Amino acid sequence: MRRVTDDERRARLAIRHALAPAYWVSSPEDATRAMTVLHATEPPTVYLSCWARVSGVKPGDVDRALYDDRTLVKQLAMRRTLFVFPRDLLPAAWPSASARVAGTERARMAKDGALAGLAPDFLDLTRAEVLSHLSDKPDGRTAAEIRRAVPMLDVKVAVSPGSVWGASRVLTHLGLTADIVRGTNTGGWHVSRPRWTRMSDWLGEVPPWVDAEAGYREIVRRWLYSFGPGTEDDLVWWLGSTKKVVRAALAALAAVPVTLDSGATGWLLPSDVDEVADPGPWAALLPVLDPTVMGWQGRDFYLGPHRDPLFDRTGNAGTTAWINGRVVGCWVQDAAGVVEVRLLEKISAAERKALNAEAARLTAWLGGFRVSSVYASAAMKPAPV
Repeated sequence: MRRVTDDERRARLAIRHALAPAYWVSSPEDATRAMTVLHATEPPTVYLSCWARVSGVKPGDVDRALYDDRTLVKQLAMRRTLFVFPRDLLPAAWPSASARVAGTERARMAKDGALAGLAPDFLDLTRAEVLSHLSDKPDGRTAAEIRRAVPMLDVKVAVSPGSVWGASRVLTHLGLTADIVRGTNTGGWHVSRPRWTRMSDWLGEVPPWVDAEAGYREIVRRWLYSFGPGTEDDLVWWLGSTKKVVRAALAALAAVPVTLDSGATGWLLPSDVDEVADPGPWAALLPVLDPTVMGWQGRDFYLGPHRDPLFDRTGNAGTTAWINGRVVGCWVQDAAGVVEVRLLEKISAAERKALNAEAARLTAWLGGFRVSSVYASAAMKPAPV
């Protein structure tokens, strides 16, 4: 088998993820396709992931793609995570990754509802009421408006002490099944206050679904181009699926095995086996939960010894500072909104200069706005006094 070294993997990352400046792309749509999908758990991540990859991008450009042109669409899918999908990838996600999570959610809600004394058909009845309410509201409604209009939705289900779910869980399930979608955002780019809208109203025409096997195959195909070579374990984790599903997709795609420096077997698309050249030196600052940081389960080739200070206890990545395909630290903002790089290892003067230039560029782009996050890593937190 061909050997793909860690150096080549980092070169592929720089080029395919549009991180080296020579490979920056021209639109939020191009940035999303480069990554297969963008993480959207925290609203600012979508905009900052685009900032890192799109020359001259402004928040309004991302808003245009999400809410005007609707070429990018928010969809809960892999690992019960909210992503921004290219519109044409939705029919693959709905019957595969989203459907898998929807099934798990239904089972959990049924169990919780039974313990809370809800009727066995509570979820189906409530879903139907919400869809009926939205049937003549093409612009959608906020969660609060829907809750007031559909009284049976306004419930509190105690799962365990301190853990309660209510209306949002039902709306989430309707989103998983592609009946509704997080539509127009009623807040700024840094918050999520969507008008939940019927998918048919949002898209105009809902494209036909493929079957689950074809859906997984298409998602894996795009992931291999963005993130390959990756291992079976990488794909199982990223998809939130099973080895059976992953192996079936790799076989259907005639994926080619390669040897990685770790000794593991990675996989590439048959049209993508040629060696990728080094793109030259580059630096990047990526946001919390950026898809590059979260793209693999096996992360040593770009994290080195820095996993613990850069991830929280549940595996969520904080901000990261990159030099030539390796994470060397993170970034934070001071009280005035100035971006500061915090290093976890020594780097050269030229590399430090490159990171400082990115920090200045991001400071100017944010214009004094301070980005908050619930996923601050240990490296991002203030040092103890």
